[in-house]
Amino acid sequence: MIKKTLNTVTGESHVYLGESFSEIEKYIPLERTIMVVDKEVMKLHGHTFPDVEVITIDAEESKKDLSTVEYVYERMMENEIDRDSFLIGVGGGITCDIAGFAASTYMRGISFALVPTTLLAQVDAAIGGKNGVNFKGYKNMIGNIEQPDLVLIDHSFLQTLPDEEIRTGMAEIIKAAVIGSSALFHQLELNKDEIMSLEPGYVDRVVRDAVDVKMRIVARDEFESGERRKLNFGHTFGHAVEKNYPITHGKAVALGMRISVDMSVERGSLHAEDGRRVKRLIDSYGFSEDVDLSTVFEAIKKDKKRSDDVVKFVLLNAIGSAEIVDIPLSEIEKVCLDDH
Repeated sequence: MIKKTLNTVTGESHVYLGESFSEIEKYIPLERTIMVVDKEVMKLHGHTFPDVEVITIDAEESKKDLSTVEYVYERMMENEIDRDSFLIGVGGGITCDIAGFAASTYMRGISFALVPTTLLAQVDAAIGGKNGVNFKGYKNMIGNIEQPDLVLIDHSFLQTLPDEEIRTGMAEIIKAAVIGSSALFHQLELNKDEIMSLEPGYVDRVVRDAVDVKMRIVARDEFESGERRKLNFGHTFGHAVEKNYPITHGKAVALGMRISVDMSVERGSLHAEDGRRVKRLIDSYGFSEDVDLSTVFEAIKKDKKRSDDVVKFVLLNAIGSAEIVDIPLSEIEKVCLDDH
């Protein structure tokens, strides 16, 4: 087990990598604790959970909204949860977002912990304090930034995930490598089979390194005024694609990364060979999806990162190094119409 501490303006968040969820009572007083759990995770693992009150939710993108948060509030009130209580969110990214948002807004905020059970959540959603829900079909339009007191990453949860969920998490690990760690990128190139097979040591290493990239960026820019926007690499197009096509988050982000790489090369910020190397890595992890980008431009115009007629866009200047650039909507529209 490795402990890391994320120090931010709003406080400390302790991340325990490789710790068993069965050890949670070492870190949290369970007598005043309630859990928010993905109902599918509850079916698979509930028999191993501590004996505390549980709120189960449907962890589906269509249910990641204010009505689900209201349901959590209601159950918390029924159980007389107060400001001295503790909430634990157990599940994937949707559950972490809902649990974090509910905890950080209930009675103006109570302490909470996140136990991410998917690879995507372990390297992304549970780290950094972003909590949010969708609104009118647009992802994470309502939310806040509040750090969890504790994030416990138990790799054993990954063993029950379908391959597609592992691949979705790998898209975020590839993103972390591309924007912030050439060493992680090299590991992903060398050890694809071992990583995708979840061999101990290999998956632990890439999760730890991806978490390091995110924690390092968040520590410098908790509220996304600058550098934290680098974590959006591939997501401007990715989120727009998700809104228009029934594909996984991983495939959407992978497509967004490919487009961003092409834009980086075309603008002259990234060497063409590095661009090819990044796209080879993306392809090697099984990402391929053809979509009509002309249909996603309207969603991009509503992106949270838009300001007037430009979008804060993340481009690469090397493997492991990214920059934030103001891209005119007209240029993005041309990319969509050209249909990379």
